[in-house]
Amino acid sequence: MLRWAIIFLIVALVAAVLGFGGIANFSFEIAKFVAIIALVLFIISLVANGMRGRGGRV
Repeated sequence: MLRWAIIFLIVALVAAVLGFGGIANFSFEIAKFVAIIALVLFIISLVANGMRGRGGRV
């Protein structure tokens, strides 16, 4: 999922350099949204894994 965020960020940067402000803004907003969703899912995964416990594994 972070791969998609990076792809949209690169598209936004290229569009900004080429002068396409609307596309750059839209791509940046998508990249930000996908990155936030990935971060939320990562935190939920950490919490769920911590609550389940890994008895005996290091």
